[in-house]
Amino acid sequence: MAGRIITVAQQKGGSGKTTMAVNLAVALRRRGLGVALIDTDPQGSLGRWYMERMARFGEDEGLEFSTSSAWGASYESEKLKKRFDVVIIDTPPKIDSDLRPALRVADLVLVPVASSQVDLWATEGVLDLARRERASVLVVMNRTRPNTRLGVEVAQGAADLGATLAATQIGNRVAYAETLGQGLAVAERSDAKPARDEIEALVTELLEMWA
Repeated sequence: MAGRIITVAQQKGGSGKTTMAVNLAVALRRRGLGVALIDTDPQGSLGRWYMERMARFGEDEGLEFSTSSAWGASYESEKLKKRFDVVIIDTPPKIDSDLRPALRVADLVLVPVASSQVDLWATEGVLDLARRERASVLVVMNRTRPNTRLGVEVAQGAADLGATLAATQIGNRVAYAETLGQGLAVAERSDAKPARDEIEALVTELLEMWA
């Protein structure tokens, strides 16, 4: 498989970008793929997760981490995709010209959207900027609660914006927050089967898009 670049972007803070990035990275790694993570968010949550992981497991040649400025993301990701199957870029919660290089270089822009009207409004800016860069976008409903009218309305609103919606939805589960703080992913928790199944389904969906 040729190296692919996934940019995870959302204007609203707290949308779950970093959580999605690390869980996708570990799930892809467990399928035997080499994965590189790039953190362009000054908050540095992804880097903290990686340091916790290094302390727990040591080095893994198939999982690399680097930091970059927003403007340097395109250069860094193009360099890394020559060595890794998938490069995942975690971006800061803002939509401005600084984000454009990470969108421009992406084979796919993943946009997590929580089940709130505020998150949906924030998505409009991401989608608009991604369209300008002619980037492929996949909206993933995140932190969903089953059988709620709000969740249905937000999903419909995202579709109305012209976004492609992932068939997989990610639930509002404590396991995601707990594992992130431990340098883990839900795939590595035996008691987190519903969360593991969601991430596996999303990874399968992504790989099928590239097949």
